[in-house]
Amino acid sequence: MPIKRFFASKDNTITNAMSPALTTTSRATGSNMGAADVLETFSIYGQASSSTGLSQELSRMLIQFPIDAVSSARTAGTLPASGDVSFYLKVFNAKHAFTLPRSFTLSVLPLSQSWEEGVGLDMEEYLDITYDSSGSNWINRGKESAWVLPGADYVTSSTFSAVNYTVSFDLGYEDINLNITDLVEAWILGSAEAGGLDNYGVGIHFTGSQEAYYSSSVEAPGPFQYEGSVIVNPGGSTVSYYTKKFFSRSSEYFFKRPVLEARWAPTVKDDRGNFYFSSSLAPGPDNLNTLYLYNYVRGQLVDIPNVGAGAPSPHDEILLSIYSGSSAPAGSKLVLPAGGGVITDLDVNVTGGRVSTGIYTASFAATGSLEKMFDVWHSGSTEYFTSSYAPKKLVAYNNAPTFDFVTNVTNLKPKYSRSEKARMRLFVRPKNWNPNIYNIATATTPNETIISASYKIIRLTDNLEVISYGTGSDTSTYLSYDVSGNYFDVDMEMLEADYSYGMKLAFYNNSINTWVEQPYIFRFRVEEDVR
Repeated sequence: MPIKRFFASKDNTITNAMSPALTTTSRATGSNMGAADVLETFSIYGQASSSTGLSQELSRMLIQFPIDAVSSARTAGTLPASGDVSFYLKVFNAKHAFTLPRSFTLSVLPLSQSWEEGVGLDMEEYLDITYDSSGSNWINRGKESAWVLPGADYVTSSTFSAVNYTVSFDLGYEDINLNITDLVEAWILGSAEAGGLDNYGVGIHFTGSQEAYYSSSVEAPGPFQYEGSVIVNPGGSTVSYYTKKFFSRSSEYFFKRPVLEARWAPTVKDDRGNFYFSSSLAPGPDNLNTLYLYNYVRGQLVDIPNVGAGAPSPHDEILLSIYSGSSAPAGSKLVLPAGGGVITDLDVNVTGGRVSTGIYTASFAATGSLEKMFDVWHSGSTEYFTSSYAPKKLVAYNNAPTFDFVTNVTNLKPKYSRSEKARMRLFVRPKNWNPNIYNIATATTPNETIISASYKIIRLTDNLEVISYGTGSDTSTYLSYDVSGNYFDVDMEMLEADYSYGMKLAFYNNSINTWVEQPYIFRFRVEEDVR
């Protein structure tokens, strides 16, 4: 599952805006909007004036995610280790009937204190006041607990400057899709004593240079700047930015709720079904093949005791040796050229490695013309596993071939439960494959392995793109492959129940340097519980 989403656990909008009547004594600093279906940030300068200056009105957003669930997923092996996964903050634009600023930047800063979400709804009259009860607002972070500074407290020290983010908007209606991996990893570590940060979520608001100007050294507190309501911001803007809205976690629109999205690359590129002999037609790296060993014990992946990195020292290396034979390994180990896990030329052992719990790999090149080869996994003294593969030979073409395919998801079910983690298996063959009678009578249809393939998922009712192709630097929706062909995993928890979805596939065509979407859509439905 190279994509996993964690929905926000709480969110709120806090503001020091004046009441709609612009009364001189009424600001919404006590209002709470924790149950509203949108979040809002804005900056208004000079909506009202007095002898002491022009008014400052701000709105800020608070969002927190369940980092305990992220940590648990990593402990369970669902998420890769630090360095192998990226985390993205995704918050979605909410259209509205008011003005929309352009060319602005929002700050995304970690909060330094805990806060309460609250149950307020009113974002127009600001009538849902906490009265020092539960719920955060511009002044208080919770029941009878004040922020150190109005507008929430943020981690801004130089020590954590790497987790102070900004995101720019050109047209104004864009979403937030921000890589906050460093911040999430700090949250996972925990407190400062552990080298991390306590998870209190993030605040999102206009940058200091775009939030409204106010300087206490110039303007004494007046009817619109009474103590505790405004932010001292002498470098601020005298231009208003009104208003940017996003959907909140209370939104009725499932796919518009704020999420923390974990993305990582598929880890399995097993060449057992796509093994090629070395050829002068290919550069060195393309002559290497990688074989996998999957150590399942009672249906669970487990490490081989005392073998490979991660095992207690001293431990044995995982080694791979290649044999010829017809039905079983025969004769002596075959010599191999240097490269990959083969340290010296004509060595007979490939040094492998542990990829993750119970999964080991070994990479090497091979020469020859054998139709069948056997791979024996061992530690030098103990043999663990024996399998086989059928090598192929690279060929050149005298024309520019057209790579068209017939594709099917062989194990697709009509319905899935949201609790399922489904593995989709592909069958791919050339579109114009034309077997003769002998082929039909004696062989199964060959399953083509696509090296670069990606998938996306759409909701069928409105073609909403729920999971997008990862066809650039983001490879989270790339397909894995092994001896049975291509496959990918989908966490159905990411999909809303009681809707039908469609999967589409795209294959990279190197001859035209582009991705080609396949003309098939594979339909399925997600329900809360499929019995």
